[in-house]
Order: sequence, then structure tokens, then C-alpha cells
Amino acid sequence: MSDVRLTYAPWGETLGELADAARRAEAAGAEVLWVPELHRSATVSAAALIAATSTARVGTAITLAFTRSPMVTALEALDLDELSGGRFVLGLGTGVQRLNEEWHNARWGKPVGHLRESVRNIRHFWQTCTSGEPIALEGEWEPMRIRGYERPYPVVRPAIPVYLAAMGPAMTRLAGQIGDGWISHELCSPSYLEKMILPELHAGIEAADRRREDVEVVVSACCSVADDPATATRRVAGTVGFYASVRTYAEFFAFHGLADQQQRVVDAFREGRGADYLAESVEPAMVDALTLNGDAARVAAQLAAYDGLADAVKLSPPTHGITPAETRAAQDAIITLIAELTGGTA
Repeated sequence: MSDVRLTYAPWGETLGELADAARRAEAAGAEVLWVPELHRSATVSAAALIAATSTARVGTAITLAFTRSPMVTALEALDLDELSGGRFVLGLGTGVQRLNEEWHNARWGKPVGHLRESVRNIRHFWQTCTSGEPIALEGEWEPMRIRGYERPYPVVRPAIPVYLAAMGPAMTRLAGQIGDGWISHELCSPSYLEKMILPELHAGIEAADRRREDVEVVVSACCSVADDPATATRRVAGTVGFYASVRTYAEFFAFHGLADQQQRVVDAFREGRGADYLAESVEPAMVDALTLNGDAARVAAQLAAYDGLADAVKLSPPTHGITPAETRAAQDAIITLIAELTGGTA
């Protein structure tokens, strides 16, 4: 059995199904339940999971940092922490420039400096919001000046954990400097984590005179468990294709010796195939290199490859290019695997 802690990102066509999956994953032994922000609001989804669970931590992986003001993010985190009885984890990420500016009409600064100021403001607000003291924080991207404000409600925890999503070197160093945790995107192999991520994370930790134990390393892994190898591969191929269609990830795929394979996916995308429908352009080598797939024993062995590198693995079911029924079946298999590995109840 792997020594890394198992966490899970539940899926549901409805909020009710999402909450039920979270409840089942908690019973199976998942220590943290994560929600994304793309097709739903991360904070609303987190509230649904909090109401459905009682022991697992609930985190956002991730909340977009720049599409809300730091004060709104801080308030939502305080409310979610209160709802959960101190079980909430605030995971923040920047998103890409086009998403921020064109989808949300949000300001896009230099991402590292912008996120650093956002986290500073959020934490400062948590510490002082009930005191009535003025807040006067200078900054290039997120100055905050508040006078005449005093939150009349108690704060469960004035220091909610803040995890940062990062893959590039500068942002990864920032996670090491100021984050309580680091989170990867859904594709992050053990070799990439070891050779590309951890050196930058450790550099950030050392620069801030912190300890490695101060930063939880959470690697995300898209997972497909099935007794039939072809079924396991097919279900997850669309997710690999979705990421491969983004040229920003060229260095990531090149690191794994998959530059030519990524280019074939990019070509298919440019020819008009939607980003969710690229599975046919994904070769099995890409799936094997970048996901957890196969029967339960094979996936357990793949999980063990993260021992000594990651503190926790965030498992997620495949969603791109497959039917809801297939995602549902994949989710059920992952929850069963979690129970088998932890001794929980499926």
C-alpha cells in the first residue's frame, strides 16, 4: 500500500449527486474532498460538500484568485470554515490571462506578484476583521484600504490553510515561500514532480526560511480503474487530449518525450475537433505516462510511485470526451479502490 494520503475530487451532474459522491468518498477514507472552479462556483460546491460530510476536510482546487476581490474570497472562506467547523482549505490559482480578462473582465497582473499580494490581503483580513482596526496595505496589484469596518461575527480560525496551484517555476517557488500547500493540475507524473516541481518548491521553502513540513505537497492524478485495460485507457484518453491541446503545456509534454504526440493532438484541435473530443488523437503512451489507469492492483502500484515525493494524491475521475454514465462508473471504481486501500467503506 502507498504511504501517500488519499484525497478525492468528486463528480456529479447535479449538486445532489456531487454531495452524495463526497459522502461516499469520505466513508471510503478520502481525507480531503476537493472541488474545482470551471463549470460550477468552487465556493458554492464546497458548501454543498460541507453539508454532506462531517470529518473530511473540504478544499477548493482551485478557486480563481483574481476574479473575486481578496476581501470577498476572505469572507467566503470564513463562512465556509464556519459551516464546516474548521474543515475548510482555501486552494487558490491564477488561471490564464485570457480566462481572466475575456471571461471575467478581471485584472491580470504579473501572476506571481499579483497572487502574493492577494494571499497577503486575505490573511491580513482574517487576522484583523473583527478588531475594527483600519487596514492599509499597499501593492502594485491589490492595494487594500478599509476603514470603519468591523465584522460582528466570530472567526472559527484566523489562519485557514491556503494552498497554491502551480506548475511553472516562479509560481511553484511562491507556493514554497507562502503556501500551506501546493497543488498540481490533473497531469503530474512522479518523474515530473521529482525533477521539475520539488526543486523549485524546495527553493521557495529555503528562501523563506521554512521547513519542508510546512508545505503539504498534493499531486493531482486523473484516475481510471477498470479490469479491462482498454476500457481504463479509453476513459482517460480524453482528459489527456484536453490538456495536450493547450500549447502552454508544450514543455510538460516534451519533458515526458511526448512532444510529437502532443503536436498530433494540437493539429487535430486546430482542424476543428473540440477540446473535449480529442481521445482518438491520444496515443496509449501518453495515457500511461500521465495518468493512473488499469485494474486496481496496477493503479495501487502507480500510486506507490509517489511515495517519498508527495504527501497526498488528489484522485479525480475522467470527464472529458466520455458520457456521464462512464464518468459515474469510473467514479464508483475509484471510491471502491480508496476503500480497499484505506480500510474504509465503499
